[in-house]
Amino acid sequence: MSNSYNLNKYSTVRLNNGQHIPIAGFGTYLIPAEKAATLVYDALAAGYRHIDTAIAYKNQRQVAQGISKFLQDNPKVQRKDIWFTTKIANQNQGYEETQKAVQQISDETKKFIDYVDLILIHSPKTSAKERLGTYKALQEYVLDPNNRTLNVRSIGVSNYGVEHLEELFHWEGLQVKPVINQLELHPWLPRVELRKYLEEHDVLVEAYSPLTQGYKLDDPELLELSKKYNLGPAEILLKWSYLQGFIVLVKTENPKRIKQNLNVLPDSGERVDGEGKLGLNSEILEALNKPESKVVLTWGGVDPTLYKDR
Repeated sequence: MSNSYNLNKYSTVRLNNGQHIPIAGFGTYLIPAEKAATLVYDALAAGYRHIDTAIAYKNQRQVAQGISKFLQDNPKVQRKDIWFTTKIANQNQGYEETQKAVQQISDETKKFIDYVDLILIHSPKTSAKERLGTYKALQEYVLDPNNRTLNVRSIGVSNYGVEHLEELFHWEGLQVKPVINQLELHPWLPRVELRKYLEEHDVLVEAYSPLTQGYKLDDPELLELSKKYNLGPAEILLKWSYLQGFIVLVKTENPKRIKQNLNVLPDSGERVDGEGKLGLNSEILEALNKPESKVVLTWGGVDPTLYKDR
């Protein structure tokens, strides 16, 4: 792990299918539908080029509207410059139910953004039959981009553990490899072994709740580092995530924080080194190195990556 990376606000990383995803993502979990379009617009205006939603968030349409309005108002930015991710909820899993869900995604977003960059299976907490049925349906859309329902460019998973990934990789019907596993990740839940497995299988890691949903921002050790190095706790945690090589998903309803969170990354062309804007002192990285820690702060404290079928 390096203590500096040459990244900027518009950096992208290559997926295993050749697509490039922006490393800085704006998440819309718990953002009310009536606020979503405006906040997404604000995030894009601040410089985000990656927006994440889900069927379960009940704001897909408004998120797509926000993207559409931004593109209309900013003709220099094209649709291909903005990455749009959504997810199939547990209740929509299974082959036929997923087809209905993709139709819903199409109905709510297609007229605004034309296509979807990435659809994830939101969690493995169903059954093998439903998980694989969902994947079968999703990969059919990728394999047939001219289908009448929706052009889906990439597919992936979220909250999958090694057992769920093994199930998928050993499935004889697999034709389209997952590009991403979106996971809760932060210093108190680094998931070292799972990340190693994903790296070996060329699946990128996307971190949600990198700011621990606020639960750890007053952690004494973090506050001590914050004071010593004159860095905000949130800034330290976001830099930590980027320096792990994660795609980082941050959410906020505060327009000021939208900019602050992105400003952790340098502007395009700005020089970055060990003491630069994205650098973190090695003492901070060492203090936040907690390979054995397994503190789950989402999903009611129950780790979805360890889910076993009933």
